[in-house]
This record gives sequence, C-alpha cells and structure tokens, in this order.
Amino acid sequence: MNGYLIFILAVLILSWLLDLALEILNLRALKPDLPAEFQGWYDAGKYANSQQYLRDTTIFGCITDTFFLILTVAFILLGGFNFADGIARSAGFSEIPTGLLFAGMLILASDIIHIPFSAYATFVIEERYGFNKTTLKVFIFDHLKGWLLAAAIGGPVLALVLWFFQKAGPLAWLWCWAAVTVLQIALMFIAPAVIMPLFNKFTPLADGKLKGAIEGYARGQKLKLQGIFTMDGSRRSTKSNAFFTGFGRFRRIVLFDTLIEKHSVEELVAVLAHEVGHYKKRHILRMLVMSVATSGVMFFILSLFLSSPSLSAAFRMEHTSLYATLFFFGFLYAPIEMLIGIGANILSRRHEFEADEFAARTVTSPEPLITALKKLSVDNLSNLTPHPAKVFLEYSHPPVLERIQSLRRLA
Repeated sequence: MNGYLIFILAVLILSWLLDLALEILNLRALKPDLPAEFQGWYDAGKYANSQQYLRDTTIFGCITDTFFLILTVAFILLGGFNFADGIARSAGFSEIPTGLLFAGMLILASDIIHIPFSAYATFVIEERYGFNKTTLKVFIFDHLKGWLLAAAIGGPVLALVLWFFQKAGPLAWLWCWAAVTVLQIALMFIAPAVIMPLFNKFTPLADGKLKGAIEGYARGQKLKLQGIFTMDGSRRSTKSNAFFTGFGRFRRIVLFDTLIEKHSVEELVAVLAHEVGHYKKRHILRMLVMSVATSGVMFFILSLFLSSPSLSAAFRMEHTSLYATLFFFGFLYAPIEMLIGIGANILSRRHEFEADEFAARTVTSPEPLITALKKLSVDNLSNLTPHPAKVFLEYSHPPVLERIQSLRRLA
C-alpha cells in the first residue's frame, strides 16, 4: 500500500481519536458543585444548564467530526479527488484556471455539506439555550458573502501561488511566502474598514459617560484611536465580546452591543484595558510574526512535495498536478500544524494573563475586570472547569477561574 496513504489515514484516525478522548475527559471533569468563586452568580438550575449546554455541544461536535472523518476517508479511497479533477480538466482550461476550478468545486462542496450541521448548531442548540438571534436570511447571506470573499481573495492568492511554483524555480516557496505575508499584513488594515462591515454594522459609540470614560482611559495610556465602535453582535447571538483591531490610523476598539447592555462603565473600561494591554504588550505583533514565520515553514516544506507522483497516487489521481498537490499537502502538514497550534495556544494564554495584569494595573483595581469575566462566563454559559489536557491542547485563553485567581493575587 502507498506509504503516503497509510500515513494520511493514520493521521486522520489518530487525530479523531485524540479529539474524542479530549472531549470525554472534558465531560468527565464536570462536577455538579459550583466553584466557590461563582457562588451568588449562578443558581443551581442555571449552573446545571451551563453544563448541559457543554454536553450538547460536545456530543454534537463528536457526531459531526465522526461524519466528516468517514466522508473524508471514503472520498480519498473511492477516488473523489480524481473525479473532481476530471470535471475540472474537462473544461479545457490551462493549468492555473483548472486548478482554480478544482479548488473552487472542493471548497464549495465541503461548505455545502457543512451547512446542515451549522444550521442545526445555530437554530437548534444555540436556540435551545437562548443564544441564537440569527435569522434564516442572515444565515444564508453570511454563506453567500463568505463564498464571494473566498473567490475574491482566495482565488487570486491561489492563482499567484500556482504561478510562482510554475515560473520561479527552486525559490518559488520564498516568493509565495513573501506574497502571502504582504497580503496578511494588508488584510489587517483592510479587514476592519472593508471586510468586517460586510457582515456586521459598526456604529461610532454615542457621546455619554461610557465614551468619555473610554476616551479618558485612552488619553491616560497615550493611545490614539481611529474610533470607538459598537457592533451589532445581537444580530446573530446574545453572547458578548470586545476586540481591538487595525493598525495606525485604522486602529479601533469594537464593543458588542450585547456587552454594553450587560456591563457597567467600570467593567467595560476594564475589558477595554485588557484589549489595550494586548496592543501595549506587543502581543498582536508577536502573533503576527509567529504566523508569518510558520507560513514560511509551511511553504518550504510544501516545495519538497510538489508534483510527487506517489502523493498523487495515494489519492487515486490519474494525473499529477501542482494544484492537487497543494490540497494533498494539507493532509501531510496536519501533524506539524497541530504542534504549531499547541505552541501558539501556550503563547496566547500567557498573553491573556499579561493583558489581564495590564488592565488591573491601569484601572482602579482588578475588581471591575473580575466582575466582567464572571458576567461573561455566566452569560455565555462557559465551562468553568475544563480538563487540563483540553486546556493545554486547545485553549487560546486560560480558564476563567485561573484568570480570576491571578487577578486576585495582584490585588
């Protein structure tokens, strides 16, 4: 049997088993006793409800993962990629347009197959627990906009990558890396002003006590903002969030409207201070550098497998092509991607503690942030006691109890 095929099937199955084991451990870590830190924030019924929410989402996630594992393995073994390649080649285009058609068909088909699962999660599970505010119209248009964006951004990028690997010789991977890096940085400026407004409405924060408090805090930190905006997060969900986005004159603070509704001015300033902490501590820049570095590693490794007949044979391909190899490489790269992801999560969790500390030291005390974290956890039915293995492998943020304990030590 083809060595690549054995490796890919082993990676797919072992990854699924690891995810399943993590979810089982995470569910077993649930205890009916409410942590002392949250006494008075949850009643017994709501805390039980939060744990049932975790069970429902976890079980549905496992069912979804199992379905797509079976589908992916069957698609590989039955020559599904070769069938798609045959359709793409039948159009009679040259290599790059054929590759775009091949990629477009696979990505579109995958997204369409995901739609029923996404709809169930949104309109059944999230609805059951009072989170969903998404209408069918918004759900459909979100997918349509996503497809258009994928074609408008992903299509030219894929075409450029294919062109470089065709024309640039041994250093093609370096040119691809440079081009993708430029796009990655450009999107950080473009996304807040162009892409994100396609999905949500951003409104300048109205004059008042909150805006005055935020502007006062920003001046105290010598931070120039392009603006402070509210986002209509309530259009899709009752869950709350806030984020800091953009660079230079495009830098802006965004608060979900649901966040503003449920928190005091002091708590909102503390949440803002946490986001400012990420900027002041250069966390955004660090993660960007890490992302750029890992994409360089990926393109270099990819260059070693281009036009490999054995790799194409593993996927039952009649023709070896550059565009198909790009897809197949994703299966080979998955273990490396997982290891990089673990490292990125470790770094991200450290950044969260640092941003919490920054917020606590630049507002009146840690208490407003502690209260905000508690409210967010209760409102979002967050898991208060995740299993350590789940946290280590998958969490980009520390568990809320660890963050609160860290903040209390500062006090």
